[in-house]
Amino acid sequence: MAILKPFNAVRPREDVASQVAALPYDVYNREEALEEVLKEPLSFLQIDRAETQFARDFNPYDAKVYEKASDILQTMMKEGLLIKEGKACYYVYELTMNGRSQTGLVGCAAIDDYLTNVIKKHEKTREDKEIDRIKHVDVCNAQTGPIFMAYRSQMLINEVVDRIKKETTIYDFVASDGVRHTVWKIDKGSDIEAISQGFASVESVYIADGHHRAASAVKVGLNRRAENLGYKGDEEFNFFLSVLFPHDQLMILDYNRVVKDLNGLDHEELLHEVTRAFSVEEVGKEAFKPVEKATFGMYLDGVWYKLTAKDEIRSEDPVEGLDVSLLQNYILMSILNIKDIRTDKRIDFVGGIRGLKELERRVNSDMRLAFSMYPTSINELFEVSDADKLMPPKSTWFEPKLRSGLFIHMLK
Repeated sequence: MAILKPFNAVRPREDVASQVAALPYDVYNREEALEEVLKEPLSFLQIDRAETQFARDFNPYDAKVYEKASDILQTMMKEGLLIKEGKACYYVYELTMNGRSQTGLVGCAAIDDYLTNVIKKHEKTREDKEIDRIKHVDVCNAQTGPIFMAYRSQMLINEVVDRIKKETTIYDFVASDGVRHTVWKIDKGSDIEAISQGFASVESVYIADGHHRAASAVKVGLNRRAENLGYKGDEEFNFFLSVLFPHDQLMILDYNRVVKDLNGLDHEELLHEVTRAFSVEEVGKEAFKPVEKATFGMYLDGVWYKLTAKDEIRSEDPVEGLDVSLLQNYILMSILNIKDIRTDKRIDFVGGIRGLKELERRVNSDMRLAFSMYPTSINELFEVSDADKLMPPKSTWFEPKLRSGLFIHMLK
């Protein structure tokens, strides 16, 4: 059964919360992160991406970068920009984008739940990305970016959350991208106990986004255990910062593909090859957005086509039956010879938040072909994770993104 522990958060003073809160560190490249910090000096990116405090050619993985992150964190705490909660609490965190809201609970998950697969994963992590965050967490002695997780909705937990949302907020602001962030504190003993008990009946929790941050937090915790052989299990390094959402509140957006060339084929030859596994219908100039599973839009030479997977290629397997797998297996790999989408430079990915016009723009500039996708569902994510399998890369795009800097979990 899942553990969600209340914690003594370090968090921004209310009047500066909107300035501190920042998108996750990995949303930006180095130049974009620097531009953001120059625009907003209090941005938490100065901690999450402390290379922004050095010359552009400075090694972002140098030990001085992690030390600088720790120094800035400590300075912001000393100056009172960041305050430490006087008691262990949970928080309710609501994000509203385009009139649609999703509400999660902020607390700390247990690394033992991660190790025993109560917390389930669907994505492979890369060692180099883990090492960066391990050093960051270890030197800062803090987890600065929450893990985005999901669980099957529980009535008991929902009732507490709904009641808390009628109380006074501690944060309520609209970020520059138009997303509203609203936070309430849960500090009453009876409410804390109810939530803890509610999660005790949750069999599985699923990482939606943040696999690298989770893996890094767990490895730091295991290292601390090795350094403290008499540990009791209640030390803060045994837990990691998380925001957990009930499954029926989450929306996954499409994660679309653009391809640089047709692998030596011309327009008609490509269409002929595609018809082996898909029914093809010409749509015309208007962008086609799939509205059901196993359908795809294809944009080629200024024309949109609707592709529908034929029955013989569909699968009940939780991974092979995913739309991203059908496209990969029967077009990208078999026709366009794109075998590894992680490394092949001929393919790129466009999050659904950017719209289908971005696919057209890319095809009309630096690419030749685009595919619009039907989004992976949260239930498909659960099924893959429950089967202890991995999703293909770039299967899910979650919006809105959690902000870093609103909640910090100190390891001691």
